[in-house]
Amino acid sequence: MPQGGMTIGRLAQEAGVNVETVRYYQRRGLIEEPPKPSGGHRRYQPAALRRIAFIRRAQGLGFSLAEIAILLKYSDGTNWKETRQIAEKKVASLNIHIEQLRKICSELNALIEESKTGKGKGMCPIIKSINGPES
Repeated sequence: MPQGGMTIGRLAQEAGVNVETVRYYQRRGLIEEPPKPSGGHRRYQPAALRRIAFIRRAQGLGFSLAEIAILLKYSDGTNWKETRQIAEKKVASLNIHIEQLRKICSELNALIEESKTGKGKGMCPIIKSINGPES
């Protein structure tokens, strides 16, 4: 790495994100913004790349950036109970969301079947359902 680190552009490229994502993570306090030398460019160390990789993997598991901020505080790996509790809350939340999605799928499938049997007469049941009871 030239001059002791990577520019923000290089960091973003290496991390597979765009520069604005790096800046957003900085604003959220997820990664540190290195000092800017006079007349030079900020240089990011390999730790910033590892941190972005951690953030992206955590997002892939469904964690929000607020949850990731807490997980980053526990990233030394010694807070098993606290980390587990965050993951347990996430699983509970995901299970609720999955159940809501199943209900939506069921309702949509019923509307699709109703649409098939209506043979194109009157208002489409899908549109009628979206319009609400006043239609």
